[in-house]
Amino acid sequence: TPKSGIVEANDGDKLVFRIKNILIVMKHIFYHLTAVMVVVVWGMTFISTKVLIVHGLSAQEIFLFRFLLAYAAVCPISFHRFFARNLKDELYLVGGGVLGGSLFFFLQNIALGLTQASNVSFIICMAPLLTAVLTVLSVRTEKVSRGFIYGSIIALLGVGLLIFNGSFILRISPLGDLLTLLASLSWAFYSLVIRSLTRKYSPAFITRKIFFYGIITILPTFLFLPSLTNPAVLLDNEVWSNLLFLGVIASSACYLLWNIVVKQLGTIQASNYLYLNPLATTVGATIFLHEEVTPVAVVGIVLILSGVYLAT
Repeated sequence: TPKSGIVEANDGDKLVFRIKNILIVMKHIFYHLTAVMVVVVWGMTFISTKVLIVHGLSAQEIFLFRFLLAYAAVCPISFHRFFARNLKDELYLVGGGVLGGSLFFFLQNIALGLTQASNVSFIICMAPLLTAVLTVLSVRTEKVSRGFIYGSIIALLGVGLLIFNGSFILRISPLGDLLTLLASLSWAFYSLVIRSLTRKYSPAFITRKIFFYGIITILPTFLFLPSLTNPAVLLDNEVWSNLLFLGVIASSACYLLWNIVVKQLGTIQASNYLYLNPLATTVGATIFLHEEVTPVAVVGIVLILSGVYLAT
């Protein structure tokens, strides 16, 4: 009957509506899982970097080889455009290469020589909070919820427990800590730059340009910092495998995926997952370097996971 036909049509519309909602939720979950995967890989990079430093490579050399490999890997999927549409966007890409590449790593590495590694690790993890503050100040449409504030505080407390591991001896190095804070701010500004660019260009194009300008702007540091004394070390299998991991996976693939995640989830929500970075490093060090996980570290891990859940 016409009446039953209307009912069936409504039921059909409801089914289509439900399927669409399920697909939207699954897509949203996929981007969250992608953010977690990227941060986990970035957490593992500290282990690879440590291996390369033991083999005699300097921090800026690791960065250069890493970004050269990343640039070569991303070129095949972003060859259709060489320059941005206008000078302003091209300058934004230069800024991205500096803020999220050369300047960030350079400041972080210099700070490691001036202050404790625990100080550097903790201050770097303030990047999500700094990103949120800068985003709210510059983009009035984005707001910060109470869940984000409480989650960020809990996650940062967990990061502190995980990094300092119960040894609460405060050793302040003003210059080193300041450089680390500047590195954290550099990443926060990088997140804002990426947010503005993802509306106009593909993530592959943005990623390639950032690698290019990161490479160009790190080269001047070789004029006053020591370079590789024994080039033959690059032929070592362990060196090459770790460089390939850093360049192809941790840089090329992860920067590309991160730019997609920022576009889909927003700057604030994506940045919250950076709290998982030290957690991933701790787990990786336990598996590959056989470092011990203490009860204090376990509490820190629980707090980080709880804080990230609340914040996102």
